[in-house]
Amino acid sequence: MNTTRMRRLFFCFALAALTLMSARSSFARQPITLNPGANPIRAVLAQQAAAAPDKWVTVYGAKLHYLEAGSGPAVILLHGLGGDSSNWASTIGPLSQKYRVIVPDQIGFGKSDKPLINYRVATYVDFLRGLMKELKVDRASLVGNSLGGWIASAFALANPQMVDRLVLVDAAGFSLPKDSDPSVLSALNPATRDHVKQLLPLVFYNTAMFASEPAVDAFFARKINAGDSYTTQRIIESIIRGEDVLDAKLGAVKNPTLIAWGREDKLTPLAMGERFKKEISGSELVVFEKCGHVPQMEKPQEFNAALMKFLGGGM
Repeated sequence: MNTTRMRRLFFCFALAALTLMSARSSFARQPITLNPGANPIRAVLAQQAAAAPDKWVTVYGAKLHYLEAGSGPAVILLHGLGGDSSNWASTIGPLSQKYRVIVPDQIGFGKSDKPLINYRVATYVDFLRGLMKELKVDRASLVGNSLGGWIASAFALANPQMVDRLVLVDAAGFSLPKDSDPSVLSALNPATRDHVKQLLPLVFYNTAMFASEPAVDAFFARKINAGDSYTTQRIIESIIRGEDVLDAKLGAVKNPTLIAWGREDKLTPLAMGERFKKEISGSELVVFEKCGHVPQMEKPQEFNAALMKFLGGGM
């Protein structure tokens, strides 16, 4: 398969992969500063602080782990494929100054239960509704990165009355190109160090920090110990089947929507963000320069500023 076709496949749904590498912040709980060449995982661990306590809730008989901080209007942060609640480490603190921030490990990921079911986006829509019911949240703003953005969009379509504002961060959700090779999606569930090494430069713009040899080792170790490969594979298979795609549906989204994108995202290129903007009437698009698939990590200050402005009605 040529490079162009491979990139098209990654871009359409590799989205999800992004966050599987979002293991990046998988150990973090607050913003960090790294020197070039430093091991990002060790640096995060060295500066880690428990900003939000671990909490648990039972949804449909499954035990879900989540973080919660602050008070005020509810905002729920949704990670992507292979990620967990810590992917929002740099966002929770600033956001919690004005909002009740809820950050779940979605079913099948992180510390939450991992039942052996056929996961698909509709599964996550059901569990998000169940989570909100258990936490007595009638309405919330949703912020989703990658696969989390797809879930947020699908939830808003199914439950518009439960969504205040919608923020899609380098999101996925569109159908795979007809000429795509489904086997390429296996790279989104890496089982070797080489697979991780190939993915990191697609996820991060700052390869000196996030794609160095020590970083590859750390990310691979995190993936091996995450225990989410079964979940990831089931989602990949759902993507191949074309389940729950957003094609021709986004015109029904009426919630105020912010689309946030890294200009150098090689997994879900900016063209996808522009498509979301075109299809969601009245939506706003903000682009972060020198940034890849996870602006909340690579550009935390700029991302948080844009997020707070939008949630406050400033966009």
